[in-house]
Amino acid sequence: MTLNIKRLSILSSVFITSLLLATACSNNGNTSDTVKSTSKKIKKVVVSIFQGKVEIADQLKKLTDTYTKEHPNVTFDLQTVGGGADFAAALKAKFASGTAPDIFTSEGYQNVAMWKNKLEDLSDQPWVKNAYPNALKPMTINGKVYGQPVNLEGYGFIYNKDLFKKAGISELPKTFSQLEETAKKLQTAGITAFSTGYAEWWVLANHGLNIPVGMQKDPDVFIKGLNDGTQKFEGNPQFEQFFKLLDLTIQYGINSPLTTDYNTEITQFAQGKTAMIQQGDWIQPMLDNLAPNMDVGILPIPLSNDPAVSDKLPVDVPSSWVIYNKAPKEEKSAAKDFLNWMVSSNEGKAAMVKDFKYIPAFKTVPIKEEDIGPLGAEIIKYLKEGKTFPWQFMKYPDGASQEFAAELQTYIAGKATKEATMRAMDDSWAKLKK
Repeated sequence: MTLNIKRLSILSSVFITSLLLATACSNNGNTSDTVKSTSKKIKKVVVSIFQGKVEIADQLKKLTDTYTKEHPNVTFDLQTVGGGADFAAALKAKFASGTAPDIFTSEGYQNVAMWKNKLEDLSDQPWVKNAYPNALKPMTINGKVYGQPVNLEGYGFIYNKDLFKKAGISELPKTFSQLEETAKKLQTAGITAFSTGYAEWWVLANHGLNIPVGMQKDPDVFIKGLNDGTQKFEGNPQFEQFFKLLDLTIQYGINSPLTTDYNTEITQFAQGKTAMIQQGDWIQPMLDNLAPNMDVGILPIPLSNDPAVSDKLPVDVPSSWVIYNKAPKEEKSAAKDFLNWMVSSNEGKAAMVKDFKYIPAFKTVPIKEEDIGPLGAEIIKYLKEGKTFPWQFMKYPDGASQEFAAELQTYIAGKATKEATMRAMDDSWAKLKK
């Protein structure tokens, strides 16, 4: 169960080198990449933004207000649908009702192919040259760039360092067996190991299933095999191990995994009721609000007992900002200007790291680890060490994640065996790929 490093979607040597240079130069506050705004020439318009990151809703509102102060002819209608809500379904409903937003987000790959006829070609935008080379890959078709990468994100088991110390855990788990021992030690100390937000489809089907798919010898070959019928979930060694991991989190987790939603999961963790949650660096702003200065770290989600294989974090571009190509001309022009301002102005760059706690996808945005928080800092550490692998769920057929989640929830409820669940997933893929 080895990873094909050459196929990492964003973590090429060029990317890592650029990231190191950007980090090393984090004290450089020059704005030579800033492009003069053109929006002052635009008539008064309202730019609608539809996005799915509930964690930065307030921070993004603050940033758009800052832009409006500088450009009083542009205001924003900002709507956020995420967390426990289905952003993709809500976006489709927007378009179906004739209220398409000017700016929204796309995961790329399968999603950009599906939405391509609604997306503005952004290849000529000034920020393109400043993006890390492979950060544009999810949104590039036939050499044309259709989206601006939001950031880089990584996830794993976020853990409470104080609770680990209380349980006498001095060595962090890097393998499946070590994770099991860690859970047992926590239980012995009277600490619940896991908050499992398995009421959320994306926790299970996107981030959860990405682990066994990403751990295939060649994930792209595996996905191609699922499409042509030469590969299956059932019987695959990585998926067999994934169900053992799922069982472990349930055995040593909270009593009601299927009724625990995103907010509840984060709150339980922030209150010290549980020691670990399967989440990523995007929750840093929420933790800062709920439990300021909480001492947290991030662990890999191990399937293997070989640390050379299991001690890796999934890191990738989660989504990209896109512009509706049929938006009114003035709104479209203002939308382009705002996206460029967001990644080139001092205000935008500062908000990206200090308020959003993002790992930027642009080499012109300085990174200070103390700005992005402990979770982002640990992900950068894994990036520097080359211990990462890419996300694959953006390549699933449309609607597959929701079906997979329902099938996994049936398993968690004890109403299906793991074999039946994997067969159901195989059937769902075969149906949806058409």
